[in-house]
Amino acid sequence: MITRTYSKVEEILKKYEYKKEMLIKILLEVQKEYRHIPRDVVNYIGTALGIPPAKIYGVATFYAQFSLKPKGEYTILICDGTACHMEGSMSLVKAIEEEIGIKPGEVTPDLKFSLDKVGCLGACALAPAMVINDEVYGKLTGEKVKEILRKLKERKEEEQ
Repeated sequence: MITRTYSKVEEILKKYEYKKEMLIKILLEVQKEYRHIPRDVVNYIGTALGIPPAKIYGVATFYAQFSLKPKGEYTILICDGTACHMEGSMSLVKAIEEEIGIKPGEVTPDLKFSLDKVGCLGACALAPAMVINDEVYGKLTGEKVKEILRKLKERKEEEQ
């Protein structure tokens, strides 16, 4: 079990003056801090704002940008919209699985990478496309994806 101090959550709540109508912005900042919205933090926010946790979960599950499960330091989104699918997006998923061993909806055990499929990234001209932490990569092949992942892994190893 994780023992957490809530000083960061308190900073976020103070920034938004404990206003219920700022819940989405509060949740966005919490997710940025923890790479997901932890259950204990939902309860803490609920108590602080006087909102039932069920309502907070309702917001967090309604909007696609929120995650209740931990995400990797590198969040990979594979577009599976029509254009990307027709251009081979599933081969990108296969390449990621081969390179780092995860499928959509999963995170690596070291929390470095997570993978999700999305309906459309709005980058149809770049099909097949993916996004890693807000950086768009297009006209991809399985081999290009593996190269990108290897570079990210090397970058992390150099920083340690």
